[in-house]
Amino acid sequence: MIHGRKHISTQFRIILCILITCCLVGCGAQKKKSSQFEEGDGIIVGFSQIGAESAWRTCNTRSVQEAAVQRGVQLVYDNAEQKQENQIKALRSFIAYQVDVIVFVPIVTGGWDNVLQEAKDAGIPVLVTDRKIDVADPSLYAGFIGTDSLKEGRNAGLFVLNKFKNARERFDDTGEHVNIVELFGTEGSSVALGRAEGFREVLQTHPEFRIIYSESGDFLRSRGYELAVEFLEMHEDIDIIFSHNDGMTLGVIEAMEERGLAPGTDIVIITIDAQQAAIDALREGKVNCVIECNPKTGPEIIKLAERLAAGEKIPRLQYVHEEVFYETDDLSLIEPRGY
Repeated sequence: MIHGRKHISTQFRIILCILITCCLVGCGAQKKKSSQFEEGDGIIVGFSQIGAESAWRTCNTRSVQEAAVQRGVQLVYDNAEQKQENQIKALRSFIAYQVDVIVFVPIVTGGWDNVLQEAKDAGIPVLVTDRKIDVADPSLYAGFIGTDSLKEGRNAGLFVLNKFKNARERFDDTGEHVNIVELFGTEGSSVALGRAEGFREVLQTHPEFRIIYSESGDFLRSRGYELAVEFLEMHEDIDIIFSHNDGMTLGVIEAMEERGLAPGTDIVIITIDAQQAAIDALREGKVNCVIECNPKTGPEIIKLAERLAAGEKIPRLQYVHEEVFYETDDLSLIEPRGY
């Protein structure tokens, strides 16, 4: 138990959680799932996920849930359904539950100061995962664990430079550009901002490359398809599509094939996540580069939560291991992704 907090037995807190949940449901609160509690003395962690919009996100949630079971940690789970207001309500319910630790995937970077101050006042440490936040007081949360979105964007840019080695010479001779379409994720999310920034950072000294279209697909396959229908109608001279996640990429591939275009051949495609469907598309030549965004962070998240519950300090910033898969790799060596 964290120093300075009122000592309440695990059994009492479990009962309190159930009573509060029943009260909130009776009052019409927007709880997505009933909390599940098990017998035991494990800590209680409130986990707020942004949604279930993709296979990646589902795997990420499952990883945390399975790790909690393995460690005997009792997890209070909430699905925010892509709405920040739902997530703020969930965090406040965790505070009311008097959980030991709050873990959440922030939908966007800003707007968290007030609720995190409430958690701090209640003596509940907060661990941010997957996406980063921007707060006036960094002490409002204990640390971050997740993806390095800047590095992911840089890796995409480096692949472009390697794939189009002769583009600068052609540009100097003819003024012909390599045209890029970018589909970025949820507006205001740290991963969308980081991937876009890293990509541009690598290409900023290479005028032969230009981004002719950049729109948010909100990390959704359906939006990726809709935007592809739009930009394929608008532009006939697209050389590269840089998609911030596999879901949108799969939508793009579908739209291209409907128009009789060959993904990966007629247009080079770079995607981020490395879910099984993207690796399969890489093997089929429909995608040229897949950048991993590792969703299996559950074990590390739960270990960090246990350290926080014990009153320990944790690293402020911790990135997970991620790889890049290229069309030129021996793709038979890639193990099943599990998502």
